[in-house]
Amino acid sequence: MSAQAIPFRGNADIGRLLDDGAYTTMQKVVVFLAAMSIVMDGFDGQLIGFAIPLMIKEWGITRSAFAPAVAAGLIGMGIGSACAGLFADRFGRRMAVIASVFVFGSATCAIGLAPDVLTVAALRFIAGLGIGGALPSSTTVTAEFTPARRRTLAVTATIVCVPLGGMLAGFFAAEILPAFGWRGLFFIGGTFPIALAVILLFTLPESPRFLARHPERWGELGKLLGRMNRPMAADVTYSDAAEQIVEKRAGFGALFSGGLARDTLATWAAFFMCLTAVYSAFSWLPTMLASEGLSMAVAGSGLTAYNLGGVVGALVCAVAITRFGSRWPLVLCCAGAAASAFALQSLNVGRDTNLLIFGFGVHGMFVNAVQSTMYALCAFMYPTSVRATGTASALAFGRLGAILSAFAGAAVITAGGATAYLTLLGSAMVFAMVALLIVRRHIPKRAVLMRPSQAATAAG
Repeated sequence: MSAQAIPFRGNADIGRLLDDGAYTTMQKVVVFLAAMSIVMDGFDGQLIGFAIPLMIKEWGITRSAFAPAVAAGLIGMGIGSACAGLFADRFGRRMAVIASVFVFGSATCAIGLAPDVLTVAALRFIAGLGIGGALPSSTTVTAEFTPARRRTLAVTATIVCVPLGGMLAGFFAAEILPAFGWRGLFFIGGTFPIALAVILLFTLPESPRFLARHPERWGELGKLLGRMNRPMAADVTYSDAAEQIVEKRAGFGALFSGGLARDTLATWAAFFMCLTAVYSAFSWLPTMLASEGLSMAVAGSGLTAYNLGGVVGALVCAVAITRFGSRWPLVLCCAGAAASAFALQSLNVGRDTNLLIFGFGVHGMFVNAVQSTMYALCAFMYPTSVRATGTASALAFGRLGAILSAFAGAAVITAGGATAYLTLLGSAMVFAMVALLIVRRHIPKRAVLMRPSQAATAAG
């Protein structure tokens, strides 16, 4: 019998088993499933941005009249983010992911039946609960199935699926809107996450680090570790010693204990400003370009380019963080996002259309590089007991910025057109840069080789 096939006996440190062991095919499949839930999250979440101009035209309402419907979805996302994190930390990551995906898929389908903007607002709120819940739950699954040396890149590759989903939504909308209208867009678009939820129900396992904290589920954990090429004896016990060193107490209060208060507040501020910029684009970029006289096809391509740039930027930034740590890559990307937004003000929308679309791709590259990799920063900062809560609370606070964008985007487009809109995008990223400079526990160089407790000790 080979050494690998000998079951482990005694007390097993789940942190060492995961962080120091092989990155098996089974773990990669789980990360892929989590990533697919984020693809659907970004896909369904951004369908509304492509549909708004047509919905406004059909119902004969103003941009400002539609803003509450946009805000309702973002409020739902904020509530969903906070509640899903608490749910995932208490009841498990698996059902938090599955329920979130099913909820936003079902509500998106139902929007296709909406008779008025009030109904759209109610359904977007429900969809937002699922969309908001999927992000922190799925990133936590990714972080807890990935060895420490691969965690930053894996978490970022999962989050980059938000702009990837948005990019796919752009191509999807370009084909579906002319043929089936905005109602068909939601009918068809909502079926994909519903199908994914069914697949996840039969394939997605629970997080091993979560199972290790519940002795009554150690039998389930042993079987899971066996599937991950880590055979365990039936009577083995489990601990998470490295995490427990820095765990003072579980729950929301732990985010402000053990020297985390400064980093928690600064990270919340960074999420707030970054999501203000991100959702100003997700919700209003096609509408802004259409208001400047561009066709619906060209207006939609602006958001598609924004998301395409975001995919590239997030992956490049993740690699940079692995090599240089998180502080300066994040700060430089914030600076690039602000500079690109202000530079676009010099272009003539009608004459420089192609350059404008390219510029939004560059801007999206920098903004999404920041937004996507901040989840990896949260996964690094917090221990297992509050990792989902910490990530979810930062995202929930960030959703307040997204809610602000629902009204601010409509207002600035109406008041000042493209110039005012670009000022909003650039200014938000300047403030995000300041917040990230305040954060103390940034991922250091080669932090992927360290467990969170070790890194926290080094940072302190």
